[in-house]
Amino acid sequence: MDPALRPSIDEVWHWLAQVPDPEIPVISVTDLGIVRDIAWRDDTLVVTITPTYSGCPATTVINLDIEAALAEKGLDKVRLERQLSPAWTTDWISAEGREKLRDYGIAPPVDGTAADGVLMKRIDRLSGRSNLTIACPRCGSTNTEKISQFGSTPCKASYRCIDCLEPFDYFKCI
Repeated sequence: MDPALRPSIDEVWHWLAQVPDPEIPVISVTDLGIVRDIAWRDDTLVVTITPTYSGCPATTVINLDIEAALAEKGLDKVRLERQLSPAWTTDWISAEGREKLRDYGIAPPVDGTAADGVLMKRIDRLSGRSNLTIACPRCGSTNTEKISQFGSTPCKASYRCIDCLEPFDYFKCI
């Protein structure tokens, strides 16, 4: 593609911000933080993606949706590259994405990883030495309980609010 005619990287980021996650359609692939980089290499647009986890069943659909969105904008030379390191973390979900999850009825992740300096807190939680307080996305109460470690998708757990009695998913920290 003629460099004078190709879209800017910012424009491509804007386009990809319109591509919904297939499992949670209110959040985009950019809000989710899985689009790591966008760059022009000669006449090919290269989009670097880190899946939420290596076995995520939505990865293929996400790739197809990104390719289709870019083809719709007239880009015929696109290459998707998979980057596994560093591994994706829920810390990469944007603030807007967290609000979108909450508004949709999914409690966003509440703790981070070593990048935020809370690695020991996470280790304590995963080992059972501490409990995680999850706020209900509907009423805001922290009087909630985990029903199951496994929710509607592998990246979510099932919770219930004791106060409003509503069940909800919690987007697990990865």
